Amino acid sequence: MVGTALRAVRWASVSEAVGASDAAHIPPTASLRSLRTARSAVPTRVICGSFVCALLASTALAAVEHPPQTGATVPGNKATVSWGKCVAPENAPLAVKRAIWACNYLVGRPYVWGGGHGTFYDRGYDCSGSVSFLLHHAGAIAQPMASKELQNFGEPGPGHWITIYARNGHTFAIVCGVRLDTTGPRGGDEGPRWRRNDRGPSGFVARHPPGM
Repeated sequence: MVGTALRAVRWASVSEAVGASDAAHIPPTASLRSLRTARSAVPTRVICGSFVCALLASTALAAVEHPPQTGATVPGNKATVSWGKCVAPENAPLAVKRAIWACNYLVGRPYVWGGGHGTFYDRGYDCSGSVSFLLHHAGAIAQPMASKELQNFGEPGPGHWITIYARNGHTFAIVCGVRLDTTGPRGGDEGPRWRRNDRGPSGFVARHPPGM
């Protein structure tokens, strides 16, 4: 009776340590010695597996938190778009180029209301989250800003390299002649994309980062 109780306790310990799926491979009639052997051997596999998973997760997180800081350029002052990605102009300041290259990381991500506000690195972005990402990688802000706040950001009027257009409820940016916007050609929310500069500024306040 005591032996049965001890075996049950050991079995519970093995199940807790290795999980039900691994414990299922150990016969219920196994001796206490075999249970001890199984319990001492299997966690090594679990620990190694956990280490690999943690390493992969850490690597993925590092990749997420470090978008591209280099990329292609084109001669002159105007950016171009190729296969959905923005190509920075050679004459732009390095901070502007880095902001463009970093924002290529956003392309293809979905529109998520509130996305990009709890963290700069999110699964999706809304309009102000996208513009905040741009400004952050241009070295202009440390925390995400809402569209209402962006109406008072930086300096008034269009910038030479970056212009932010903001109103209550929406914001977008013109970067070296290319528009960064979450609104698609039919007016729906698609997520952050580089688009043609064909959206009028009517109803928006124009602001720009100092020196840009």
